[in-house]
Amino acid sequence: MALFNFFNQEIAIDLGTANTLIIHDNKVVVDEPSIVAIDRTTNKVIAVGKRAMQMHEKTHENIKTVRPLKDGVIADFNAAENMIREMIKMIYKSKPLFSPSYTMVICIPSGITEVEKRAVKDSAEQAGAREVWLIYEPMAAAIGIGIDVEEPVGNMIIDIGGGTTEIAVIALSGIVCDQSIRVAGDEFTLDIIDFMRRQHNMMIGERTAENIKIHVGSALTELDNPPDDFAVNGRDLMTGIPKQIMVSYSEIAHAIDKSISKIEEAVLKGLETTPPELAADIYKTGLYLTGGGALIRGLDKRLSQKTKLPVHVAEDPLRAVVRGTGKALKNIGKFSFLMG
Repeated sequence: MALFNFFNQEIAIDLGTANTLIIHDNKVVVDEPSIVAIDRTTNKVIAVGKRAMQMHEKTHENIKTVRPLKDGVIADFNAAENMIREMIKMIYKSKPLFSPSYTMVICIPSGITEVEKRAVKDSAEQAGAREVWLIYEPMAAAIGIGIDVEEPVGNMIIDIGGGTTEIAVIALSGIVCDQSIRVAGDEFTLDIIDFMRRQHNMMIGERTAENIKIHVGSALTELDNPPDDFAVNGRDLMTGIPKQIMVSYSEIAHAIDKSISKIEEAVLKGLETTPPELAADIYKTGLYLTGGGALIRGLDKRLSQKTKLPVHVAEDPLRAVVRGTGKALKNIGKFSFLMG
């Protein structure tokens, strides 16, 4: 029996635009940036995940770094397949003698098309999956934060990832209404790059903008316990010489304000389309924030002010989706919303 179990391994994958997480044996065994470094001459994969991220925006002409997913969907099929394959290898401490076959549950954005679904399944099958199940991200997030999705009670999930923000009302094991917008963490990063160029005449890269977002990212210009100003290194656009400046959280709140407003609008639109009985439930249960975007300081407060509803930030929001995907994997027969 143990041998059979080895040959058929079960894994849950949160295939994200920014990060990919894999659960195996009820543990998160892989948590890596969704990026691949490729040798242009041989087309071979040099590095995946953290190592590839260290190379990002620092490569010479023989190496290129590729982010296979854009806006929550696969943009580069080959790179996605290589990335999934290499990340599955990371599960094992040493190379297994036989290559096992896999049953995979992968989560996907709720606004995805049939063609995009097919691309996810094909990439997983090429990477060694025998059986692939798909689950929508908001559903996985709801399961991951401990909501009983089978109950006839409405819950609204706002999952702010790297490429998309998924807003869904869930009841009776299904998504009743949803909004999927392509404004999320990556958009915030681009806003910060743009702001630094306009406001400080300074050119910075994606990785630096990401660091700014983590250290001083804020949705409000005034916070109760503000973070310290953050030192940013970049290139002066006037002189072309590298320089350093200090950036405050309130500046970043101005930088990402427009994108946050788009998320607010989508939340309001989601609430407008919610059937009245479920809206009555949401008034009591409030809104649940998951995904990396949930970590932006003051976002819960800002959404609460806009909707006049309580907003709960999930515990460990970055892993809510993969935890839910892992629970769905354990109960494949039980959950009717898994798509084969």
